[in-house]
Amino acid sequence: MHDLSLLAIIWTSVLVASFIARRTRLTPVLWYLFLGAVMVNLGFLPETMPIFIVNFAELGIIVIMFALGFEENTGHFLQSVKRSWGIALFGALVPFLVSYSVALTIWDNHNIALLCGLAMSATAVSLTMVSLKSEGLSKSPAAVGIMTSTVIDSISSVALVAILIPITTGNATLTVDGVLLTIGKVIAFFIVVTFFGAWLFPAEKGWLTKVPFFKHLNLPVMLAMGRGQYMILALLLIAVLVGVLAHKFGFHPAVGAYMAGLIIKKEYFDFHPERQVDFHKQALEMINNIAYSWIGPVFFVTLGSKLIFDSELAMTVLPYSLILFVCLFVGQVLSAGLAARFTGNFDWASSWMIGFGMLGRAELAFVVMDIAFVEHQIFTLETFYTLMLTAFLLNVCVPLTIRWWKPRMPVT
Repeated sequence: MHDLSLLAIIWTSVLVASFIARRTRLTPVLWYLFLGAVMVNLGFLPETMPIFIVNFAELGIIVIMFALGFEENTGHFLQSVKRSWGIALFGALVPFLVSYSVALTIWDNHNIALLCGLAMSATAVSLTMVSLKSEGLSKSPAAVGIMTSTVIDSISSVALVAILIPITTGNATLTVDGVLLTIGKVIAFFIVVTFFGAWLFPAEKGWLTKVPFFKHLNLPVMLAMGRGQYMILALLLIAVLVGVLAHKFGFHPAVGAYMAGLIIKKEYFDFHPERQVDFHKQALEMINNIAYSWIGPVFFVTLGSKLIFDSELAMTVLPYSLILFVCLFVGQVLSAGLAARFTGNFDWASSWMIGFGMLGRAELAFVVMDIAFVEHQIFTLETFYTLMLTAFLLNVCVPLTIRWWKPRMPVT
């Protein structure tokens, strides 16, 4: 089958998945994965994808992670971090330890256990915020607590991806020297990205703007080219270049793309005032459309196509998935809920809502699964199936528990 025909099939499934997601009020990611699995088992997609689709899916990971970083409001995040630090810490630490312990007990492999813990510790904020918005709770204190803590979790998870992947793949040794070398590379990468953020991306202020050459070598100038028509190209170029830089440091390009999005500020889009256009809002909408509507979904459908149905395997992993799901459900709700109450001073109703809202697992979890299973074959087929089913069950619980708990929330 021609590569473009496969792409047409995948994009058709994206439209179908989006329609089903609106009807079921579940994240489209789940249905992308589900339809990818259905189509490969029915023969509409090949078990081994051509290199064109593989590379297209890789670009999807980069754009998704860039979009996640780009949409974060760092100012709002810093204002709320004091109240939400405990939710982020305990709400991620407990799921990590739970997943690590369960995986180690089942598969007796520390590398598998580490990456299982990493995959299951990052919350899917998009699913939670959509669910809260549908219940009229998107502006509630609980929503703010969830948003801030998940931003912290995302940043820390990206850092852990950068540290743990080289160790578990054998590119760095699990010794004091090896760990220190990996951490040193992570710090060096973050310093380089921060330097570029302060030098290449400055707005029209600062001492570098007084230097003739540097005055015209900055991101705002690039974004304003052609009355803003090259804005998206410039942003995607930054995402890819920083992703390539991350790869040069030995990390996944998605790590670099997330950092690139995170350091781009709203003030860089204050150009061409005569057009009376909010270029930052326009860029955010277009990047999200690219990431979540037509390039990014190819990654999830392709990942779902790795799920070749095997009744014997399904019966094997079902008990593992149920055990991991129950342990994560209890651990996530208790850790995030109690942290919200005792470190964030939220009322009890909002605290438990935060616990329920942090159950979801989506983009970053599946990126880790892809790295561990597809790229480096660290996960076994059993592990991959177990985590996919566990993530599905957790995500289904988010809208259900939010709707169930809503009557107990204080009126705002």
